[in-house]
Amino acid sequence: MGKLQEIKKALKESADKNQAKILSSFFKTGPGQYGEGDIFWGIKVPQQRKIAKKYSTLSLTEITTLLSSPIHEQRLIALFILIDQYKKATDANKKKIFDLYLKNYRQINNWDLVDLSAPNIVGEYLTDKPRDILYRLAKSKNLWQNRIAILATYTLIRNNDFKDALAIIEMSLKHQHDLIHKAAGWMLREIGKRNQKLEEQFLKKHYRQMPRTMLRYAIEKFPETKRQIYLKK
Repeated sequence: MGKLQEIKKALKESADKNQAKILSSFFKTGPGQYGEGDIFWGIKVPQQRKIAKKYSTLSLTEITTLLSSPIHEQRLIALFILIDQYKKATDANKKKIFDLYLKNYRQINNWDLVDLSAPNIVGEYLTDKPRDILYRLAKSKNLWQNRIAILATYTLIRNNDFKDALAIIEMSLKHQHDLIHKAAGWMLREIGKRNQKLEEQFLKKHYRQMPRTMLRYAIEKFPETKRQIYLKK
């Protein structure tokens, strides 16, 4: 039995139909919803991480095959393995992983898949490189490319590098989807944890046009009196 078959077998043995129903509802897999058609087997993340660790030496070809699966948990395990390999990779192999990730963005098609991987691959790769790709992703008509652009800035923010994050957030102000509003508000809040003055400068400029969900996420940690000032204006 090959490694891919072993992974699928291990996942199948951990499947939970009741949990699968809960996850299918939580990740909006119904007709017309953002996760339409995604298939869950109902496997908890710690178990997926355990399996990913066991098979962390998969080739990039095998990872790509796993990432093409219609099963959500198989795609997430592929991403966990990619993240682990990226941490240990040479600069040349980091570039290969980065390119593979962006080439397969259509398979990174739910918010958990993006959030757990984009900072650790795209964000890490761009730490010391030009960030033009972030702006192309942010301008894309694909929801998940938009979210990848925003979440990749999380790594930059953690390094106290805010310029591109603020620019991507500003580009997201007129986005129609609440998954982008939530992500942008979250990143703005993360900036505020490190530089509240900078966050409030951005808020004072944009809060009137900011989607309500984005604003609420951005000011979530503010003292209640200050929150209400922004919410009432």
